[in-house]
Amino acid sequence: MLISTFCFALMNVCVKLLKHLPAMEIILFRSAMSVLLSYLTLRALRIRPWGSNHFFLIARGTTGAMALMLYFFTLQRMPLATAVTVQYLAPIFTAIIGIFVVKERVLPWQWAFFLLSFAGVLWAEGVDTRVEPMWLGLGVLSAVFSGFSYNSIRRLKGKEHPLVVVFYFPMVALPISAAFCLFNWQTPQGLDWLWLVLTGVLTQGAQVYMTKAYQAERLASVANLNYIGILYALGLGYAFFGEAFPPGAYVGMALVLAGVLLNSWYLARHARHTQAPTPEPDAIEGEAVRT
Repeated sequence: MLISTFCFALMNVCVKLLKHLPAMEIILFRSAMSVLLSYLTLRALRIRPWGSNHFFLIARGTTGAMALMLYFFTLQRMPLATAVTVQYLAPIFTAIIGIFVVKERVLPWQWAFFLLSFAGVLWAEGVDTRVEPMWLGLGVLSAVFSGFSYNSIRRLKGKEHPLVVVFYFPMVALPISAAFCLFNWQTPQGLDWLWLVLTGVLTQGAQVYMTKAYQAERLASVANLNYIGILYALGLGYAFFGEAFPPGAYVGMALVLAGVLLNSWYLARHARHTQAPTPEPDAIEGEAVRT
């Protein structure tokens, strides 16, 4: 998940370099790249790309595409910090929805660590209270769709190859974004093509590693690691664009990191305490003899 969030952060750098292109055009190119890379890899591995659990595969593709498009719309109509902050509600929605969809209980202290990390995001990014309620609502809806999308990935654990799950996301996003681009197209120029290709490649890597993470571990454990993305974003913003941030942002980053580390430590501690001790072989043999 750390690799995935880093790839997403680098992808955001490429998208920022393409801010003069329409958002749906960027989605079109990244979806086309992802479809191509997923299909070629699946063919090389001799894996059937269409899978067999079509309901959750289509649910993953549809909810993921809706979340992405709504997020891009809010990026264009809301302050960047506010749009990003609202999107960081997704890990919380993922954990809540997971209680009902995949029946995974969230431990009480985990909620506190979620809130601690989210408070760090608020502190570091800030919120513009002048945002129109409609766009704020669409931002929250994007986070909800993300929660459903990640739960669909979790339901496909052990049933579908991660690349098959990844394949369905751009398969849904591609025709929708293509329809938008018919009415609003701007031909990329020069280095735009490089950034578009890198956007597709980084998206593919991020999606593959994220899918593997959600299929390997409990939702609440993985979703919490999304908050690391704010550290990547602030660091890359400074490195690539010279974006400075006030001293208070360091406090926010510390809160984010504290929430993530505490959640990981708490889950490891809980696992050790709940794991039943394994009897020694000699003890088992002795018990069998006495019986």
